[in-house]
Amino acid sequence: MNLSKIRNFWIIAHIDHGKSTLADRLLEITWTIDKRDMKSQTLDTMALEQERGITIKLTPVRMMRKWYELNLIDTPGHVDFQYEVSRTLASVEWAILIVDATQGIEAQTLSNVYMAMEHNLDIIPVINKIDLPASDVEKVSEEIINLLWCKKEDIIPVSAKTGQNVETVLEAIINKINEPIVFEKENQNENSELKALVFDSQYDPYRWVVSYVKVFSWEIKKWDTLHFLNTHKKIEALDVGYFSPKYVSAPKIENWSVWYVVTWLKSIRDAKVWDTLWKPKNVEWPKDKPENTKAIEWFKKVVPFIYAWVFPINSDEYPQFVDAIEKLMLNDSALTIEPEVSPALWHGYRCWFLWLLHLDIVKERLDRDFNMDVIITSPQVTYKVKLPWDKTQEYSRFNPELVSDTGLKIEKQVSPQDKVFTYISISNPEDLPRRELYQSMEEPIARCELITPSEYIGNLMKLAKERRWVFVNQTYIDKSRVLITYELPMAELIGDFYDELKSLSSWYASLNYEFLKYKEDDLVKLDVILAWEKVDALSFFCHRSQASFIGWKITKKLKEVVPRALFAIAIQVAVWWKVVAREDISAMRKDVTAKLYGWDITRKRKLLDKQKEWKKKMKQFGKVSLPSEAFINLLKK
Repeated sequence: MNLSKIRNFWIIAHIDHGKSTLADRLLEITWTIDKRDMKSQTLDTMALEQERGITIKLTPVRMMRKWYELNLIDTPGHVDFQYEVSRTLASVEWAILIVDATQGIEAQTLSNVYMAMEHNLDIIPVINKIDLPASDVEKVSEEIINLLWCKKEDIIPVSAKTGQNVETVLEAIINKINEPIVFEKENQNENSELKALVFDSQYDPYRWVVSYVKVFSWEIKKWDTLHFLNTHKKIEALDVGYFSPKYVSAPKIENWSVWYVVTWLKSIRDAKVWDTLWKPKNVEWPKDKPENTKAIEWFKKVVPFIYAWVFPINSDEYPQFVDAIEKLMLNDSALTIEPEVSPALWHGYRCWFLWLLHLDIVKERLDRDFNMDVIITSPQVTYKVKLPWDKTQEYSRFNPELVSDTGLKIEKQVSPQDKVFTYISISNPEDLPRRELYQSMEEPIARCELITPSEYIGNLMKLAKERRWVFVNQTYIDKSRVLITYELPMAELIGDFYDELKSLSSWYASLNYEFLKYKEDDLVKLDVILAWEKVDALSFFCHRSQASFIGWKITKKLKEVVPRALFAIAIQVAVWWKVVAREDISAMRKDVTAKLYGWDITRKRKLLDKQKEWKKKMKQFGKVSLPSEAFINLLKK
């Protein structure tokens, strides 16, 4: 097909602004799907997406209109799935911006618009839900004009639910957008190399791994021999085709189109979503591979910042649990796992997630798709520890398994004074070096953008200040709404920050966040000491200023879940063995005088003194084992 007849685009929209509904209307108008077979949120194929009303996984679909090929990639709008957005941006040239006429521009919409602008995407502004009584088209149009610097007549008012004016959106996609810029166009000839970007991969039980590709130069035919430039896997294209939205086979993939390739690989790890499919002309792999052949680097590999421990509730179900989580990884490239052993919960995995919603979705899919009920502990973030180079050698000598290629990540850096330091990423508090070995700790910082009605500014600024914020900027979007930008530790965001934000703003505020940098701060490790023995599995990091308060909360909760014994139990929280909080569980008292009769006070005292001496020995030699039920109640999310 002629390149001028191809349109690759996606839809930018906040949650519940009508992205999936508009996609349904486009499918109807182009007759991609028969109206009799249509359902609400057609491109949201998972039951979980249908129930929650959110898009979790990107879904491509091809539509035809006036001999034009329109490739839409339906992409999640939630900030937790920015990785899906980055992959979509590498595969499209244009975007449709949808703004709810009753709510206006939200923080997450701003973030995606800025990302689209950075990739030089043409943006078509659309105002949705104009049929609702509460809609304010004029006000929202002013917000869009201030954001995009466009003309008012360029903004298309529609009602995706009723289909009003949706035809105009299709005409704008066809008429207002220029043809795509061809990758390596000047070098294309009969000996050109094929390069196709793998922007997604799915595991199909009948076809195994199916890669979603965007062809940048030349074309792919059935039975072509292809190579993955990063994983160095050699495949044959057993089938190629397009999405309608189901797989539709075709003889070849044309240049600049969004299609699929059946790789016949058994593991999705061999067809990673950041890889490049390559096919040379008259060149054998890898002997005659040209040195200048490089993978397309248009988006970054996922870097999750929060993690949590995941265990099966019943330890006997561990084999089924391993099978379930590995199958889930086949269709979730952002999920990263590592085996973990807990003294109370036995075997499980430490899993890295993009953010809290991603964690919640993984837990829900394990339950729905695999009937696996799991325990997920409270999420935590990854820290960096700075060690002088001589101390690194000592740390490596005592912890050789932690500094291997499969263990902790090590980064060597040089300070302005030409002193070499090593930065070690720490996810498990037990891996923290001794205090005399490391120089400082750094925590991940997020850049947060908060849009709120002006009457709630005071409440939300007070909340952010309590969470150790750094104010950056404040801008009024219009007369009634303000955009506040600040930097906040990611550890503060993974708690109840979002719930408090919504509560203090009566659900009007919206939040967007992204990783910014690592910053050095006064961070400490809290150790939980139960009956004079440290429980390593309960250790965690926090800021020194919050150590006493958090320690007090932990001791209060442990006092409720730890069973009483025949001797007194001390529950302590310490920073480097300096106790910052303590609670005591009194001993259970056995009535040793119950069998006495009469008023023989001498015998009674003798029995009580004997019990007292026995309790002293129990306190000295007795041990407390934290039962799994208590461990679950303390650490569960």
